[in-house]
Amino acid sequence: MEAIGIVAEYNPFHAGHAAQLAQLRALRPDAAIVIALSGDFVQRGEAAVFSKFARAEAAVRCGASLVLELPLPWSLASAEGFARGGVGLLLHTGAVDALSFGSESGDLAAIRSCARALESPEFPAALREELSSGAPFALARRRAAARLAGEATVGVLDKPNDLLAVEYVRAADRLGGEAEFLPILRRDSTHDGENSASELRQRMARGEAWISGVPEAAAAVFLAEQAARRGPVLAEDLRLPLLSRLRERTREDFAEAPDISEGLENLLYDAAQELADPAEIAAAAKSKRYALSRLRRAVLCTALGVKAGDALGTPPYLRVLAMDGRGAVLLARMRETARVPVITKSAHVRRAEEEIQRLFDLGSQAHDLYVLGYGDRWEQRGGGDYRAVPYLQLDRV
Repeated sequence: MEAIGIVAEYNPFHAGHAAQLAQLRALRPDAAIVIALSGDFVQRGEAAVFSKFARAEAAVRCGASLVLELPLPWSLASAEGFARGGVGLLLHTGAVDALSFGSESGDLAAIRSCARALESPEFPAALREELSSGAPFALARRRAAARLAGEATVGVLDKPNDLLAVEYVRAADRLGGEAEFLPILRRDSTHDGENSASELRQRMARGEAWISGVPEAAAAVFLAEQAARRGPVLAEDLRLPLLSRLRERTREDFAEAPDISEGLENLLYDAAQELADPAEIAAAAKSKRYALSRLRRAVLCTALGVKAGDALGTPPYLRVLAMDGRGAVLLARMRETARVPVITKSAHVRRAEEEIQRLFDLGSQAHDLYVLGYGDRWEQRGGGDYRAVPYLQLDRV
């Protein structure tokens, strides 16, 4: 069975995501679509508006075949680490032979050219030279890449989906994957435009209607979650739980978080003792050198116990969140092809090797904190990761 992989957050799943799945279904009708999905906390350095379980179910109801969880350290990594984790997860299935991603340009040649420039032996020296001029990292990297690939090519680094596409190609090349790349052109929406995930989250935060931007099958899942008071989980809902964790952390704890250097831990630690909002703590250390998203991730990693080095390499297990009938067939095949253990029953983690247990527990403990953002007290119980079973939709093969 042919299988196409996608790295996604689906925060929340919306019409643009459904359109991508529909295009892939039309392009490869017999293929299974496998999603590497971020957990309860996402790469922007914030909580997802609905749990990983709800977003996985929504994806399957809207056309995905199999949804695998991207473990917490990779969900909260930089673009490079996020892409390496997601692509590595998909390649570990031993069954995914194509990778698809949204793209503002749809220009796979430019994406490949830019990826090659970033991997070239000349790039590190060019980047150091640009950084020495005082340019922020993103701008310095763009300028260094432009020296090697040309200004027209590196324009893909200016668009969020194209930038991630470059990282997916780099990750696949580094990991020795031979997957085909299938970019899907984003024609009708921008990253922050109408009915984008970002705009839908903004509507939720303002208490405005948002469900019209979500496909009917996904809307049914999210409305059920909302009726059960399991979301949307917004920043204010987790402000105190996260703040409590941060106030308990030492300077050394902040120093051990990913992407901390040059005394940044001191700025964040001092801010955590004084300020009353994780977002404000991150903003207190904002400078031309440090992007706010990097600081938000550092703050969240400190609160959740993710340390530098946790997201090196690729995830050491495949945890199934949801599947349809086609996904179940692929899963049976993966029992033979997968390069790492496949987890369908969380209780079996206790029989896994120590590193798998540690990483799974990091995500489990993060989920226990995440549910404190729910409005229903019963739903705030701990241990949800170990009670969960994959969502099954076996009427579609």
